Amino acid sequence: MISIASKLPITLQSINLPKRSVAKTLIWRMVAELDTFIVSYLITGSMSWSLSIVGFESASKTVLYYVHERAWGHILWGRAP
Repeated sequence: MISIASKLPITLQSINLPKRSVAKTLIWRMVAELDTFIVSYLITGSMSWSLSIVGFESASKTVLYYVHERAWGHILWGRAP
């Protein structure tokens, strides 16, 4: 069986600049942090717990999203020519 990843056209030169990835990462994190805060507040009912959850989650997921975004910058699949 052939994996989907082996069928994706990949380039060694990223098609996105790092600063574009940083901007997308930061904007997405603002949206995601608001969502995390609302959900955690509804579950815990505690402002301090909600802010703690947002802080931890934000730090880990910002790094993960940036790495994910940079990796996708090397995949040509789904891009307009």
